[in-house]
Amino acid sequence: MEDIKVEGMGVPSAMPDVGDGINPSGAAPEDRVEALRRVGVFADLPEDQLRWFADNAEERRLAVGDVLFRKGDQPDWMVVYLEGEMHAYRDEGQHDGYVYIARAGDPASEVSGMLPFSRMTKISATGRTVTPLRVLLFPVKLFPEMLQRMPVLSQRLVGIMSDRVREMTKADEQHDKLMALGKLSAGLAHELNNPAAAASRAADDLLGTLEELRAADLRLCRHNLTKEQREAIADFEHAAIAHTAAATAGPSFNSLELSDREDDVIAWLEGRGIGEGWKLASTLVQAGADAAGLERISVLVGPGALADILARVVAQLSAANLAGDIKTSTGRISELVGAIKEYTYMDQATLQIVDLHKGLENTLLILKHKLRKKNITLTREYAEDLPAVTAAGSELNQVWTNVIDNAVDAMTEGGRLKVRTKREPNDVLVEIRDDGAGIPEGVRAHIFEPFFTTKPVGEGTGLGLDTVARIVRKHRGNVRVESQPGDTCFQIRLPFVNTAAGN
Repeated sequence: MEDIKVEGMGVPSAMPDVGDGINPSGAAPEDRVEALRRVGVFADLPEDQLRWFADNAEERRLAVGDVLFRKGDQPDWMVVYLEGEMHAYRDEGQHDGYVYIARAGDPASEVSGMLPFSRMTKISATGRTVTPLRVLLFPVKLFPEMLQRMPVLSQRLVGIMSDRVREMTKADEQHDKLMALGKLSAGLAHELNNPAAAASRAADDLLGTLEELRAADLRLCRHNLTKEQREAIADFEHAAIAHTAAATAGPSFNSLELSDREDDVIAWLEGRGIGEGWKLASTLVQAGADAAGLERISVLVGPGALADILARVVAQLSAANLAGDIKTSTGRISELVGAIKEYTYMDQATLQIVDLHKGLENTLLILKHKLRKKNITLTREYAEDLPAVTAAGSELNQVWTNVIDNAVDAMTEGGRLKVRTKREPNDVLVEIRDDGAGIPEGVRAHIFEPFFTTKPVGEGTGLGLDTVARIVRKHRGNVRVESQPGDTCFQIRLPFVNTAAGN
C-alpha cells in the first residue's frame, strides 16, 4: 500500500541530478539570491545562507503548457517559484477540478514540492505551467544539511507544510464527498430511469388504447340495442373490471389453469367467427370470462354486436391496466425522491430525532442498483424496540453509505449482505456484515486513518472510513471492525437518550 500524501507537489526524479553549484539555465548566483529575497520565507535570511541554497539548487525555466511534474513520480525536489504560475490536476484529462495552484509571490504556494519532514512518497497530481515559469529545484538529499545551515528556514517550511496538510485534507474530503455523490447519483439515475421509462411506454400505449376504445364505442352505437341489452353489457363490463382489479392483488389461477382457460376462450371465439381471438383471450380470462360466460352474454346481446362488445371491454381493461402501470411507476419515482429528501434531511435542522431504520432503508434504496448489479442477497434483522437517536441525520447516512458501499465493493457476484440493529443498555448497535474477501490483519489497523486506501489510484481518496470514524466520534459513539475471509462486520454504536432515567 502506497503512503500517498499531498502536503505539497513535487517534480519527477527523472530530472538530471545537477550536483552542487551547477546551474543549467546559466543565471548568475547573485541573480538567484536576489530572486530568493522576493520569496517570503527567504526574504530576511543571511546572505551566506541564501547563497548556499542558490548554489545547490537547479534553476529551470519552462514555457506555457510544459509539464513540471507528473502523477506517480518520486518527489525528490523542493520547488521555489520565482516567476509564473503552475496548475496541478489529479487527472490530467479532466481539468475541471484542479487540486493545487502555485504561483510566484503567493506566500501560501510559492514554496512547494517535497518539504522537510513530509511523508509524501508519490506525487498525486500532474503539474503544468499556465504562464512562463521560473523555478529553483532544491534536492531532497540536501535536506539534512539545510536543516543545520538554515534552521529558521526549516521552521518556516514546517509551518508551510502544516498549513498545506490542512488545505489538502479539506480538498480531499470535498473530493471524497463528490465521489460518493457521483456514485449515489449514478444509482439514483438508474433507479429513476426504470419507472420513468415504464410510465412513458404505458402513456404511449394508453393513447393507442383510448383510440381503440373510441372506435369500439362508435361501432357499438351502430347496433340497435335495447335497454335490457345495454344493461347486460354494462353489468358484464363492471364485473370484468372488478375481477381484473381483484386479480391484480393475487391471481386466482396458476399458469397452467390460465393457459387452459385461454385455449377454451380462443376456441369459443373462433367458433363464433370472431377473428384474432388470441388477441382478446388473455385479457378476457384475466377479467374472469370463460366460454360459458361468453355464451351467456352472446345470447343476451345477439351475435352481431358481440365482437364490438368484447373489443370495447378489452380496450377498457387495457386502459385501466395501463393507468395502473403509470400510477405504479410514478409512485416509485415519488418514493425515490422522498427517499433522497429524507436521506439528505433537506429543510431540517442540523440535529434531529433520527429513526435509524428509516435512514438505513433510504440508503439501501439509493444503493439498490449497485446491490442488484452484483446480484447481492440482502438480509435485514431490525430490532423492534430500537430507540431513536439525536443526531445529524444526513451525516449518519454518510456513515451507512460509506460502509455499505465498501462492503459491496469487497464482495463478488452473488454475495450476501446483512444489516442488523440491536438495542443495548445505553447504545444502539448497527451491524453491517458482508461475505467478501475480508480485511488482512496488516491492513485492518490502518483502515480508519486518513488517506489510507487499498483501492487503485483515482478510485478512492482513503477518506471514506476516516469520515465514518469522525462522524461516529462526533456523535459520541464508536466503530469497530471484525474481519476474516468470508466474514467482515462493522459495528457502529451510538448513544440514545434514556428518557426513563431522565438522561
